[in-house]
Amino acid sequence: MKSGGAIERLVRELSGLPGIGPKTAQRLAFYLLSASPEIGHNLAQAILEARNSIKYCSVCANLTDKDPCRLCDDVNRTPDVICVVQDSKDVMAMEKSHGFRGLYHVLHGALQPSEGIGPDQLSIRQLLKRLEGDKVKEVILATNSNVEGDATAMYLARIIKPLGIKVTRIAHGLPVGSYLEYADQITLAKAMEGRREMQ
Repeated sequence: MKSGGAIERLVRELSGLPGIGPKTAQRLAFYLLSASPEIGHNLAQAILEARNSIKYCSVCANLTDKDPCRLCDDVNRTPDVICVVQDSKDVMAMEKSHGFRGLYHVLHGALQPSEGIGPDQLSIRQLLKRLEGDKVKEVILATNSNVEGDATAMYLARIIKPLGIKVTRIAHGLPVGSYLEYADQITLAKAMEGRREMQ
């Protein structure tokens, strides 16, 4: 595409987003350029505002614009059950399923020694700090159903069980190798209901 530097740059930046190929990026670019100026301006403002105001919750490590986040601050949630997920997208998926009313903890990844991602690169230390005392009765491991997610779940079970806390894993109504964020709401709700205790 040779339509000038600014358009090429816009297409290139849009195509760098996950799930956006060159043709979709081109369509989005031309839409933004032909739409009313407010649409592009509002989008740019929303991106800047999110980048400047979003941080990690000091309790659960989820992305938030308020600390502690709204979920950690919700007095109607069950405080003695924590669901551990890999990413903030997984919290959103679980919330849409309406199958869980406890608290969350976001790891920000999974163990991948070959990529240099060990326990210190995840928010595991922060999770263990939350488990001090007798407040938490159960930790639900809702990591992805793939090699990295399973390895992370096994590692966490091994270090949490000696604390006298019940450790469960969501049921695998989720296909092996799948990601939580792509699962439908019913599958997630059933996976939460069918969780089993880790050995």
